[in-house]
Amino acid sequence: MAKPTPRSEPTRIEGSFRDPAGQIFQKDGHIYRTVNAPAAEDFAFVQNTDFYANAIVEKRLIDAQQVPLHVLNGHGPEASCVIEHPRLPFVSYPYEWTFRMLKTAALFHLDFHIDALAEGITLVDASAYNVQFIGASPIFIDTLSLRRYEPGALWTGYKQFCDQFLNPLLLQSYVGLHHNAWYRGSQEGITAGEIRKLLPARRKLSRRVLTHVTLQDSLQKTTRKGSGPNLDTLQAAGLPLPVFKKTLAGLRDWIAELEPKNAGPTEWSDYAKSNSYAPQEEVLKQEFVAGFVRREKPPQVWDLGCNSGAYAAVCLEAGADYVVGFDSDHGALDLAYSRARDEQLKFLPLFLDIANPAPSQGWAQRERYGLQERAGADGVIALALIHHMSIGRNVPLAEAVAWLVGLAPRGVIEFVPRNDPMVQELLRFREDVFPNYTEVNFLQELQRLASVERCQTSSSTGRLLVEFSRHSRD
Repeated sequence: MAKPTPRSEPTRIEGSFRDPAGQIFQKDGHIYRTVNAPAAEDFAFVQNTDFYANAIVEKRLIDAQQVPLHVLNGHGPEASCVIEHPRLPFVSYPYEWTFRMLKTAALFHLDFHIDALAEGITLVDASAYNVQFIGASPIFIDTLSLRRYEPGALWTGYKQFCDQFLNPLLLQSYVGLHHNAWYRGSQEGITAGEIRKLLPARRKLSRRVLTHVTLQDSLQKTTRKGSGPNLDTLQAAGLPLPVFKKTLAGLRDWIAELEPKNAGPTEWSDYAKSNSYAPQEEVLKQEFVAGFVRREKPPQVWDLGCNSGAYAAVCLEAGADYVVGFDSDHGALDLAYSRARDEQLKFLPLFLDIANPAPSQGWAQRERYGLQERAGADGVIALALIHHMSIGRNVPLAEAVAWLVGLAPRGVIEFVPRNDPMVQELLRFREDVFPNYTEVNFLQELQRLASVERCQTSSSTGRLLVEFSRHSRD
């Protein structure tokens, strides 16, 4: 969902265009969903069940309050009614999740479906995009994919579940490759045919792989050739409810056992313990960041290079409402996710290649919003990061500063000087072609765009913490 626009005319959330049951709009910061006539009867049925009410109370399902039709000013003319959802703090996508987050979402989706079936409700699709995270807690957001279960009905979302949940998890668990780049390049996930080619020979012989990968791939191939059964034939044959439940339970058992292959320590997973800071320097750094949050009171902070989430916790303790963390190290992100889950923090850690942020993409490049189009940060912290951008990834210092300042109206940036051990490590096996990477140039570029509110040397090597306030864009 994009950030709110300061106007009274509703605008459609483009990613909802595929759903004939209803579309999503935003207006003055509010989120509305139309319920079109074909879905109205099922929606009314679902609303009157204990499952629906309990799922909202338990925060497994996003809340939905009916509002007058005229709130959309005639937009969504097919609507029989309109419901309002609370705005999520930040919308993330499966290609930004770690393995453990994707696994959590998959298990959550299966449990949600199993519990729904117990009250005569099914899910008509199985899109991973229907699950979001608030902090470390998953929540189901597609109210209209809940429908009345008809005896013998097929699980029409089976292929989608495998493509978007199961196969990306198998990619890392059985092959040892992260799903993020593939998933971002192919937003519908990884097909059975694709994962089948990649799996080791011994894995292909397992009963589970034969059932959910090999058989599914073969069926899809025969269907594409016109020699396989069509949907009407399959629907006529029916799927007994016990078999349906057993399929969901079997997938759940399998996914619960999956673990990342070769998931030892990563390059930055122990950074919190092995950085070049002395203990007292770490305390000063924490106090500087906490002071920024206490004074400026940014509701949502983005922590770029969040590592294991230590400074996200500092921001929350100092008064931030929510922190979205970004890092490219999967080991560090797993630690951050565990911290958010175990300490019940309002902290969402996500995968991000800092030199290649997620763009707007999908249909007409509006189906999945890019990083900055989804929501605006109120504050940003970028600690021990800028040298990775300018030296590690060859982003000119001026552009790195401009990008960071452009993310939020205020924040904290840490400049790491050339003589710091971490910079020297980056330069150890490459030519030093970065004469402009100096503290003087950093401050000069920052002051072109923002006011420097505070500075503090944060280490014996001369690291500099700078709090900034962006110049007005008027």
